[in-house]
Amino acid sequence: MSTPGTFIAGVTDADIEEGRRAYQQDREHVFHSWSAQAGLDPMTVLRTEGSYVWDGEGRRLLDFSSQMVNTNIGHQHPAVVRAIQDQAAKICTIAPSHVNAARSEAARLIAELTPGDLNHVFFTNGGADANEHAIRMARVHTGRHKVLSAYRSYHGGTDLAVNVTGDTRRFGNDHAGVGVARFLPAYPYRSYFDSTSEEEETTRALRHLEDVILLEGPESIAALILESVPGTPGIYVPPKGYMQGVRNLADKYGIVWIADEVMVGFGRTGEWFAVDHWDQRPDLMTFAKGVNSGYVPLGGVAISDEIYQTFAERPYPGGLTYSGHPLACAAAVATIQAMKDEGMVENARRLGTEVFGPGLAEIAEKHPSVGDVRGLGCFWAIELVKDRQTKEPLAPYGGSSAAMGELIGALKAGGMLPFANYNRIHVAPPLNMSTEEAREGLRIIDEALSVADAHAV
Repeated sequence: MSTPGTFIAGVTDADIEEGRRAYQQDREHVFHSWSAQAGLDPMTVLRTEGSYVWDGEGRRLLDFSSQMVNTNIGHQHPAVVRAIQDQAAKICTIAPSHVNAARSEAARLIAELTPGDLNHVFFTNGGADANEHAIRMARVHTGRHKVLSAYRSYHGGTDLAVNVTGDTRRFGNDHAGVGVARFLPAYPYRSYFDSTSEEEETTRALRHLEDVILLEGPESIAALILESVPGTPGIYVPPKGYMQGVRNLADKYGIVWIADEVMVGFGRTGEWFAVDHWDQRPDLMTFAKGVNSGYVPLGGVAISDEIYQTFAERPYPGGLTYSGHPLACAAAVATIQAMKDEGMVENARRLGTEVFGPGLAEIAEKHPSVGDVRGLGCFWAIELVKDRQTKEPLAPYGGSSAAMGELIGALKAGGMLPFANYNRIHVAPPLNMSTEEAREGLRIIDEALSVADAHAV
């Protein structure tokens, strides 16, 4: 495992002044995603290295978010930076109809890691279009149109992907006619089925899913898309038996199972892919983010042999100018190799079992504002409540609150860049984070939670 370094020279006055100019230009010209523009006060980042970022005033912050949960190997990993530089010196870009060594090697490495017979890779620019193309493949393969997706899910910001999404981000984009039907997920802490155990949750959630399939008409359903461990909607780990049940229902009704591994793929949960925890084999699997730690935009669809055969003699009706971009694929090759060489997946698993699991359990016991902690590897959620008995959230579904704002401020003041969503703090640091850095992050969270406790019963 690599130990992230720090800048020897640090941040200079010139860096800070440059950052201030950048901030002014940002507010004059940059249109930010998912935001009302006028009230924004975005943080400037001057430098990044390992598990740290430096803000606009030169303060070092421990990155417990991995940005958008994508910098799995941390910031500025020298092997990946060098691979991008070397590739740029040979071929910066080339049309996807041509073979290039970076794309071929990236596809080989990915196919080597994916479960089952997902032996073929279609490259995209990111996770949203990976999900769009996976659905298109399923529709052509089955000759059906409808897609099932879970509530409390997120599948991307493009037109179909955001309509397939099951959380509040789809509300401003929702429209009829895209052929999406939704089901309630297995979510033990806030069970939609009044379950009192994981066994009950699995049984009741699968019965509900089959009811939805039957009521929607199995013969009309092309695909069931499911985040293997939902990310921004809550990091709620599927209970035992649930993923096997999803596989069984997909097989029973001839539905293509698409595993969305955009956020959890490439080591995030302590396995190369989250489905590996349950030894399951999806028909299509989407990825992005961690495939090259976000150093250059890249996503893709891993395709089973059966679905590949649908397009062996029939043209696939889709493509992208930047499919398998050489710089992105060179970064993917270097990232995967670095993860193997430095044991990052194993380190993520170890941090989960030895540091985050027990450390967060202690925090939950100590703080009345913590209703639940859950997760795997380097992927955990701290669900915050006003009342543990009623489970009233510290912020409403789809929104924030003054209490959450105070908590986020306390975390930043303590030296952390957190990932917050609704009433939760997510623990999602780089997979090569050291034990000392992980424990320091938990210490910052522990101290900051006194702010949230003031709002709890």
